[in-house]
Amino acid sequence: MTWVGKPLKRIEDEALLRGRGRFIDDMDPVPGAYHAAVVRSLYASALITGIDTSAALASPGVLGVVTGRDVADMTKPFPAAIDTPVAYMAAAVDEVRYAGEPVAVVVARDRYLAEDAAEKVVVDYERRTPLLTPLDALESGSVASDRSFVYGDPVERLSEADLVVRHSFTFPRWTGAPMECFGVVADWSPGEEALTVWTNFQGPFTLHTVAAAALGLTRSKLRLITPEDSGGSFGVKAGVYAYVVLMGAVSRKLGVPVRWIEDRLEHLAASGASTERVTEITAGFTSSGELISLHYDNVEDVGAYVRAPEPATLYRMHGSLNGGYKVRDISARNRVVLTNRCPTGLNRGFGGPQLYFALEGTMAIAAARLGIDPAVVARRNLVEADEFPYTTPSGAIYDSGDYPACLDDVLTVSGYADRRHMQADARKEGRWVGIGIACVVEPSVSNMGYISLAATPDERAASLPKSGNTEGATIAMSPTGGVVVQISTTPQGQGHRTVASQVVADRLGLEPGDIEVVSVLDTHVNAWSIASGNYSSRFAGIGSAAIAKAATELADAIKTLAADELECSVEDVELRGGKAVVKGAPDAAVSLRRIAGRAHWNAESLPAGVSPGLRFTSFVSAPNLAAAADDDTIASSAAHGFVADVAVVEVDRDTGSVTILDYTSTHDAGTLLNPRLVEGQISGGFVHGAGVALLERLVYDEDGNLITSSFMDYLCMTATEVPPLRSSHIETPSPFTALGAKGLGEGNTMSTPVAIANAVRDALGIEKVELPLTPPRVWELLEAMP
Repeated sequence: MTWVGKPLKRIEDEALLRGRGRFIDDMDPVPGAYHAAVVRSLYASALITGIDTSAALASPGVLGVVTGRDVADMTKPFPAAIDTPVAYMAAAVDEVRYAGEPVAVVVARDRYLAEDAAEKVVVDYERRTPLLTPLDALESGSVASDRSFVYGDPVERLSEADLVVRHSFTFPRWTGAPMECFGVVADWSPGEEALTVWTNFQGPFTLHTVAAAALGLTRSKLRLITPEDSGGSFGVKAGVYAYVVLMGAVSRKLGVPVRWIEDRLEHLAASGASTERVTEITAGFTSSGELISLHYDNVEDVGAYVRAPEPATLYRMHGSLNGGYKVRDISARNRVVLTNRCPTGLNRGFGGPQLYFALEGTMAIAAARLGIDPAVVARRNLVEADEFPYTTPSGAIYDSGDYPACLDDVLTVSGYADRRHMQADARKEGRWVGIGIACVVEPSVSNMGYISLAATPDERAASLPKSGNTEGATIAMSPTGGVVVQISTTPQGQGHRTVASQVVADRLGLEPGDIEVVSVLDTHVNAWSIASGNYSSRFAGIGSAAIAKAATELADAIKTLAADELECSVEDVELRGGKAVVKGAPDAAVSLRRIAGRAHWNAESLPAGVSPGLRFTSFVSAPNLAAAADDDTIASSAAHGFVADVAVVEVDRDTGSVTILDYTSTHDAGTLLNPRLVEGQISGGFVHGAGVALLERLVYDEDGNLITSSFMDYLCMTATEVPPLRSSHIETPSPFTALGAKGLGEGNTMSTPVAIANAVRDALGIEKVELPLTPPRVWELLEAMP
């Protein structure tokens, strides 16, 4: 019996369903902590000409007010991956660059008093005209980075093309909108010159180093502790590190522990969001639909500052510029621009939705112009099963897969041929039905060095190379045989604890319910690395590998002790049913409880090679993740899944509303560790992607104020709006991960927006569409049609 691969129910859910979850606002780690309220800029671009805090300081219960100047005196600008013309601080000093930027922090006995006093802080501004779109920023020269890449000879190949598609695609800002917003409890220790922070931070823990540097601390002097539970993130909570620094500075200045819990308005306006990207694509095709040349011209809006880990969104997918296709001649120009909007950060699938909206949109446009079914065009270009491992022009190593089989599967499951007949019949009736296809490669376990592509080879040579992705885990057996596992992947609701218990149970011959998994992360206690955290779907590939390695080391020690006890060879011992048993002799057995007792209580009796106390910490590094090469190639991720989608939509010609009639998705994510959790991840990614396709967008007025500042205006899909979804699977295990698993939590967020957009293109017979496809926008498209 093996537990990995079984659709077990989540062990996390019992506490959540009983209301016994422990989130950041449930924690009271420092009794008597004061409450903070942030004073934020009212304008997107302005000089600060004065701040009057006297009325706030005179308010009841107020301990103090800390201004941006005070914060600047105690901290340094945040380090960034690229040299930037604008330094990013935890609070504004002399000027503000986006509406909602922190200007001061008021600290009082309780939150209500702090918020009341914050309204009495008077800030004098000298307003300026803001830059609010990527193209406006580009035209004004607000460019932080400009890099070009060439692989092969795309110009020559373009000259050989029978069809050239030139098209501009804009992917809008949208966010994760987790149920739980940011939270920070900061406690400065003046004697130790150290800071302890409790926060719902998700990593990547490279940002721990960024925060420590901004505070002027060595890494050991900044201690981060995460709560047991976190109400979602989808990437956005990586940005809480900026408030770790801000509240840390406030705690230091006022000499008291400080507590800050973000509200929804603050979160939507000032926490972070995905980048907005404008991509101009030039693609060359043969008359039969073969893609032979591809050029991207990307303009990436990262907001008011280049906030770490940006420009990660622009470069995370760099190894996959070809998507799932065999095109070898590719070039790209990447420009990072600054606008007067909230700094961006990670959002589910970061980089993938932007890349595939342009690439898969181009494939659909080319198919329509050539008069070839888009499924035929996709199939003609996909990497074949016998070509794996497949190295892309820009350096990614696609580990395994059968992309054509995935496409064939989704066409079969969706009834694609019948859907085309149904579409023809609907058009005869005057109904506008469209079918869209998307084929995407889903990278997981990011190379920590991909971000260095933002620097030139000469600039990279002057600094320490960056590469790899490492995860750690600790497992211990108590004197009575209990097993506890500590993980460092900061789960945000995915079910890491459940899968960890399955992996460990298999190796120790126990049941998952016998394993206690601790998801709290303490940077002073856990086994973690700068790569640790919750991003790029890395748990299945590298998090589970670290757990498996630690569990195997514990199992080996148990077998050694059992062999000594049972007077047999180690190779003859197997673990099952809570016992160590001699193979072929079931009566020759010893309980794990007895073995554990001996290891802890009778250290002098231990055989050679077994240390007292059964505790093991293991680290695993993903293979093939070298530093960026001098030719700007890089294996940007360790594992690569594949997703093929078919979307069927109907457009109401009177209202412009888009209805998803059917949606089918086939995944190849290697070995499925827990099929029940897999379906949950696919559903979540699908809803997230459908949200940006149909509803979600952060909208600003002409002065840079956020209009969509509540869930009345920023519309997320709820249970009643979720369209139908069918999913199926093909499993080609990865040769590069310990359990053969690849990530799959982000694939549909990458594929769904463009699949729906392509379906609308098909329904209306047009090429230019803009997300989200809200009824007013689609209605305008209909009105513009001849």
